[in-house]
This record gives sequence, structure tokens and C-alpha cells, in this order.
Amino acid sequence: MDLGLKDAVVVVQGGSRGMGRASAECFARDGARVGILGRTQADLDEAVAALKALGAADAAAFRCDVGKPDEVEAAFAAIGARWGHINTLVNVSGPDSTGTFDELSDEDWLAVVNAGTLGMVRCVRAALPLMRKAEWGRIVNFAAHSVKRQSPTLIGYTADKAMIVSVTKNLSMTLAREGILANTVCPGSFASPALKGFVARVGGDPDDLHDIMRKIDEHFGHPAFMPRAGDPAEMGPVVAFLGSKVNSYMTGAMINVDGGSDFS
Repeated sequence: MDLGLKDAVVVVQGGSRGMGRASAECFARDGARVGILGRTQADLDEAVAALKALGAADAAAFRCDVGKPDEVEAAFAAIGARWGHINTLVNVSGPDSTGTFDELSDEDWLAVVNAGTLGMVRCVRAALPLMRKAEWGRIVNFAAHSVKRQSPTLIGYTADKAMIVSVTKNLSMTLAREGILANTVCPGSFASPALKGFVARVGGDPDDLHDIMRKIDEHFGHPAFMPRAGDPAEMGPVVAFLGSKVNSYMTGAMINVDGGSDFS
């Protein structure tokens, strides 16, 4: 299927690793000009080389910590200077937070929101003027299936992801008349760098998708219908469709990509 992405400008915040990189690679394969944002220069350089190898000759990296407003503004100013507009913005990165309600301080809560929801808000705010210059616009924000499957030690992370769902729903309403569509994807247990690190710490095999799911079941009680974790590459096509011109009538949706669950 031709997703209508040839020469579209796509920016993937968190595009240097995991599901963000897998998404960026899908856009590259379909002919988009891809910019990625991330904090670690080595990861950004490696990802850009991969994107160029896939055909995105104009791929570029913009080092940026979305928790810092001035860095977000500088990154999008550079994107505007390079391409002049943005068609698609994908926000992947979120907070790295664990702890029960009793363990989290005010500072912990503020750090979660700053890295998660506020990071996304800053990117959308900076991208919208460039998106309004384009023929069409799409926003895809990452939440998590944990907004429906609570875990005591993920209360801060889960609350932040629920906030992202709410903000994205509001954006879908306020931007619809401009032809800018906004949707949320809710990944389940994907073999992200963070999850693989957790599995290694608890004695599992981080390279075995079935063993990852076994550890998820043991520690969180949240197995999927499919007895394995997701490969980040399986998320990329979903994001590419939502962020494409072909997606012309889906907005305000929350899409589960979780290997099956009891939650709609």
C-alpha cells in the first residue's frame, strides 16, 4: 500500500531507539524525509545511518531533551530551517518512573510529567506552526496499555500516559477543522531497551520474546493472549499508517497494540 509519504516531512521524537526507531524506519522505507529527536548522540548517529541506508537520504538528527523547553525550541527551529514544514509528528519518549504511591515525592511526580506529557506538549506546540504550513498534518502520541492495566509500582508512569491520552483526544477535537489528525497508540509489552533491561535484572533472557512475557506475567500479572512480547518492528507499520496521508478519517482514537488483552 502506498501511504502517500513520498517527500513528506516526518519528525519522530524518541526516534533513535526501540519503537521510535522502528517507526522512523517505516517512514523512511515509504519515501519520507525523516528527522529524529533524542538525547544520546551516538544513538542518533547510528539511527540516521540506518535511515539513510533505507533510502531516506535527507534523514537528520536533532539532539534534544524534551524536558528542557529551550532545547525543544532550538530543535524545531532547526527543523523549520531545514525543511520549512512538518507533515507528521510522532512523540514516543516518556518518563522512566517506578515506585508506589507512598514512595513518590512531589519532585518525582513533577519529573514524570516534565519528561512525559510536558515533553509531548512542547513538541506539539513547536511543531504546529510548521504543520500548518503543510498540505496535511498528523500527530501520533505514544501512551501505554497500562492506562487500563494498573500496576502498583507504575502509578506515576501510568498517570502520565493517561494524561497524554486525554491531551491527544482534545487535540483531535480542536485541530480537526484544520485537517490535522491526532491519535494515540498504546503499546503493550514490547521488547524496548528499558523492558529488556528489566528482564535481564530479574534473571530472564532479554532476547527471548517468550521469556520477556513470562517475566511480565510473574512480576505484573499482565500476560497477553499471545504468549510473547512484541518486537518493536511490529509497531512501526501501525504508526506509519496513523501518521500517513492515507489515514484520512481516523482521529481521536486510542489504538491498542498489545498482543491481545481483556481491555478494549
